[in-house]
Amino acid sequence: MTEFVLPYGKTQINLQIPSIFKTDLLTPSTFPTLAEPQQTIQTTLNNPIGRRKLADVANIRSVGIAINDKTRPVPQPNPINIFLDCLGSIGISKEKISIFIGSGTHKPMEDSELSQILDPEIINHYRIIVHDCDRSPMVNLGETAQRTPIQINAEYYNCDLKMTVGNIEPHHFMGFSGGVKTAVIGLASRDTITANHSMLTHPQAKSGVFYINPMRQDIEEMGRKVRIDYSLGSILNEQKQITNVFFGEPVKVMDAAIPIVRDIFGVCVNKPYDLVIASPGGAPKDINLYQAQKGLTHAARITRNGGWVILTAACPEGSGSPSYETFITAAKSHKEVLDQFDMGYFQVGPHKAFQISRDAVRVNIVLISDIAAEKVKQWLLTPSQPQLIQQLINWIAARLPSNARVAVLPASTRTMTEVKHHG
Repeated sequence: MTEFVLPYGKTQINLQIPSIFKTDLLTPSTFPTLAEPQQTIQTTLNNPIGRRKLADVANIRSVGIAINDKTRPVPQPNPINIFLDCLGSIGISKEKISIFIGSGTHKPMEDSELSQILDPEIINHYRIIVHDCDRSPMVNLGETAQRTPIQINAEYYNCDLKMTVGNIEPHHFMGFSGGVKTAVIGLASRDTITANHSMLTHPQAKSGVFYINPMRQDIEEMGRKVRIDYSLGSILNEQKQITNVFFGEPVKVMDAAIPIVRDIFGVCVNKPYDLVIASPGGAPKDINLYQAQKGLTHAARITRNGGWVILTAACPEGSGSPSYETFITAAKSHKEVLDQFDMGYFQVGPHKAFQISRDAVRVNIVLISDIAAEKVKQWLLTPSQPQLIQQLINWIAARLPSNARVAVLPASTRTMTEVKHHG
């Protein structure tokens, strides 16, 4: 037996794979972390890519900084702390700065949850606005070329200087996270997000595709119209430590970061596997099924037709989307879900059902989670529990050929998988 450990919520799961199988451990590459992260971030902030130095634009009335909510990892150290110190050092007072929490369509964070992503010093001394896609005041800036309405948080838009702070990593349909996405999706209206996300059925709407990804280029256009001045983007390892950091004009930040993200997170395999055992990466990437599904995408991508995916995701917050639950509970099969979307139906929340069903019609999916088994069955998935993972693996192993190939992905949300095509 070969032993493996997978992150599971804030804990881990131990498992063994029979030695008769060829088993590959697929992980992001190991890159060195910043030796002196605080100093490196300060130097990066002082030398923006493609933009004037911050000191040259310090004489402004208001600054809006968009950051991610609790569903994204918080880097160690947190760049927002160093960023705010930098702004203070060039004479931009705390009173001029507003921090906007980009909720997207997620449930807006409560005040009591802010300490999960921000230090008490920031919570107590800066103005913090938690965005609500249904209730926050919006400004309407027309439409993109793809006919997406550009409706963005009005308070953020009205700031003289607009910035984003986020992590840059693979994103399962947006190509890559980071850049303007933190603001133009995180601080957008539900109509804007729905229109943009309706393009996720496009064949180029997938991880690793940026310049010809219609969804990503749609939000790049929004970023230009919202006039986002600067982006601060970090690349993290699995311990949430910073390996690289970039600052400057948003597109130039993405241009600089993407080749490094490909090197770190890209994994190419020769042929599909019979069984893939995957963890999205533990908390917060498996905080709910809405987030954990991103790890399923990369796992299923390298699983053969009729093969198996075991997704280990604690999901302490359940599905994370009441509208997903309503939609999927009413569906009789994964094919029915796909048929509805093929006929033009689209809604954010149920779009997760489409993404899961697209994989589930091709591979067998077992969800190991803390969610009640009956509920998981209502979502048309096969449930299991962490303490039963070894029994499950043994059961599947008994049904695989002796030359079966198995892959283990401890960080599947961030492991940008691809099957190499020959010829």
